[in-house]
Amino acid sequence: MIRRLAALLVAALFLGLAGTGPAQAAGYRYWSFWDRDGDRWVYATEGPSTARPADGAVQGFRFAVSEDSQAASQPRGAASFEAICARTPARDGMKRVALVVDFGTPADAPSGETPPAARTACARVPQDATTAEALASTSKPLRYDTNALLCAIAGYPKSGCADQVTTTDKDSDQPASKPSASSADDGGPAAGVYAGGALIAALAAAAVWQARRRRNV
Repeated sequence: MIRRLAALLVAALFLGLAGTGPAQAAGYRYWSFWDRDGDRWVYATEGPSTARPADGAVQGFRFAVSEDSQAASQPRGAASFEAICARTPARDGMKRVALVVDFGTPADAPSGETPPAARTACARVPQDATTAEALASTSKPLRYDTNALLCAIAGYPKSGCADQVTTTDKDSDQPASKPSASSADDGGPAAGVYAGGALIAALAAAAVWQARRRRNV
């Protein structure tokens, strides 16, 4: 019985400590593509090589590590067509498209690379031009893979294309934070530690009681 209780103590301690480790998930490091809708970004429903924005459109690109489109990081900074295209006059037969290019954070950068500063540009292109053509007119060199997936803007990154990476419980814009006091109420890591500690204490008490009982028999 004592050996069994000891084994349970070890198992409980292991489970309690395992609950404190960071969760990991597979993500991808890639350029996401966005449309500006009023004062918010909306994930684009088609790729830049087929999208044909209207005159006055605002579109954005963001390089980051994301698990899927719902968790993708949005372009940062102001995104006003009036501000971006203020110095690019309209021209007959042409359209103007405001572009926001956010190269992301050092945490999301491939090893050995540093993301350039974010930039905006006003592309003045033919009326039937795609977003890819507008981007090419302002942010060369672009790089695509064999499936026409956008891999690099203005030469960044130098290599790779939608590479799979492992993320560790952090937003790509913010450093991982320590568990707060509320984590215990939410069943987070702190709760696992407290629950494991309570179980260990209970099992230890049972072991002591069993040992005394044996001596008194």
